[in-house]
Amino acid sequence: MDLEADLEYVLKKSLEMGAKYADLRYQENYYESILVENRVLKSYSSRKFSGVGVRVFVDEAVGYASTTSLSRENFLKAIDNAIKAAKALGGGEKVKFDFEANRVEVKSKFTVDPENVSAEEKISLALDANRAAFFDDRIKNAITRLGFSKDSRVFLSTYGAKVKVETVMSGLWHESVAKSYKTMERVGYSDSRCAGFEFIKSGDWNTFTSDLSRLAIEASESVTPPAGTYPVIVAPDVIGLLLHEAFGHASEGDLVSTQESVLYGRIGEKIASEMVTIVDDGVVENGYFYPFDDEGTVKKRTVVVEEGVLKGFLHDIMSASKFSVESTGNGRAQDFENMPIVRQTNYFMLPRDYDFDELLEDIDYGIYVCGKGATGGQVDVGMGTFTFSVGPSKIIRRGRLAETVRGVVISGLILETLKTIDAVGKDLMIKTNVFGGCGKMGQTVKVGFGGPHVRVQKMTVGGR
Repeated sequence: MDLEADLEYVLKKSLEMGAKYADLRYQENYYESILVENRVLKSYSSRKFSGVGVRVFVDEAVGYASTTSLSRENFLKAIDNAIKAAKALGGGEKVKFDFEANRVEVKSKFTVDPENVSAEEKISLALDANRAAFFDDRIKNAITRLGFSKDSRVFLSTYGAKVKVETVMSGLWHESVAKSYKTMERVGYSDSRCAGFEFIKSGDWNTFTSDLSRLAIEASESVTPPAGTYPVIVAPDVIGLLLHEAFGHASEGDLVSTQESVLYGRIGEKIASEMVTIVDDGVVENGYFYPFDDEGTVKKRTVVVEEGVLKGFLHDIMSASKFSVESTGNGRAQDFENMPIVRQTNYFMLPRDYDFDELLEDIDYGIYVCGKGATGGQVDVGMGTFTFSVGPSKIIRRGRLAETVRGVVISGLILETLKTIDAVGKDLMIKTNVFGGCGKMGQTVKVGFGGPHVRVQKMTVGGR
């Protein structure tokens, strides 16, 4: 079977069947997961799926259908179902067709395909890493997960586009639970890359897991911080998570267009400190590899905030049409069964010129909030509020790091927080994750996020 020939054939037929425009997305996805708990292999699973999604525009309405049966006959049925769905919706809001006709094939960098590595080698590595966490009787539980994925996508359109993207990911996640006296604390963290098994093979995972156990023990023997409003230094993974959740979603064009975002109507306004520049980029070191979106658009760097001023939003084709601008390459779909919607790719703050010691030196009393062991939180993109439980952190006294504190919660208004940033570090850390992703409208996609160390003049901090 010549799959691409069949896809191109049905694309041509879609125009004869009444579509004004059509595109097809073929996807093949492989995912593998190994779970070890308390020195015992608990599970080893793998799954592979493939299919085709069909999108058509008919009389300004959009129809979508998908199939897992890879035959010309079923592709035609999917086209027919998509056209019927569009016609059932009737005339909708006029959409400007501004699709790119790129023809390219790209792959993320890797040297060892995880599928070609034996199960025995992977299991042995995960078991060793898990055992290394149990160096102290205060460690009561430890879970280690090893994960791999390969996502291959082909996008074709009636405008002549043919974009092939393959992304390979590898990573390890670990959580240690420690008990000291009557206090129990858990600390989890992951390290993933868009890379092959060579990333796992080269890592010192025994040290990785034992360090998390040490942090869990330290946290279990510490106290919660006094509640209050303090100067805070925010670690790169925390500022990345905060920007992604509390600000990044608010900058997604579909949420802005429906006035669900705190950023609605604020283009050109100074909404943050002049130290703050925020971008979304498809290809960045240690981030998620996303050079083209699921509408065939090049994902270039998009400047959302420049030196404190709101410059623009993230868009797919539909969102861009509403704002009379070009798509920023942020039309993303979880898989072939879903239509693209506006999503972030790698969303982060650009570094400036402060050393870490310089960030510390002006703080008489404050907190250095860290990401290892963070458990998430809640945001409201309409109000611009956030609440996050971060990991074990450090008190700052007279410009120096002091004792560890646990149960740290940060909260506030994202725009007020961004306005009170008075110093940004010269370092930059970006993370991605093979084990999870970002959810929106029932779809989950892989993302990257991060930034430098950041000093915030005032942030509300409390215990659990």
